[in-house]
Amino acid sequence: MTTPEYDDQNVFAKILRGELPCHKVYEDDNTLAFMDVMPRGDGHVLVVPKAASRNIFDIAPDDLFSLMATVQKVARATVAAFEADGCTIQQFSEEAGGQAVFHTHAHVIPRFTGVSLRPHTGEMGDQDVLASQADQIRKAFG
Repeated sequence: MTTPEYDDQNVFAKILRGELPCHKVYEDDNTLAFMDVMPRGDGHVLVVPKAASRNIFDIAPDDLFSLMATVQKVARATVAAFEADGCTIQQFSEEAGGQAVFHTHAHVIPRFTGVSLRPHTGEMGDQDVLASQADQIRKAFG
């Protein structure tokens, strides 16, 4: 399989450059975590590396390590913030794998016993709700 070139005009690259807004929950030198604008559950966060990579196939090992370290921090914070019973972590690579935005990212979704994920409909979440949830998660970082 040949991985296509990274496109620096993807939506996450634009968020990283400050060209598009986001509801930030966490940031360090290597990663950014923000609310998914099309959430599949309450508290659905996306974690992206700041370094350009398309997906799991081309991300540098150090960037992958940083990404997963942040995923763990965000998972702990989201579960605490929402008093969740667990957490789903997802990473999709290439269109056949379910990837829609071609900048490496992981989904962190707090989960509750007996509650299914909402379907991915492409419908935007309520921005006020997302802002409130982002604040709730930021507070859980302590």
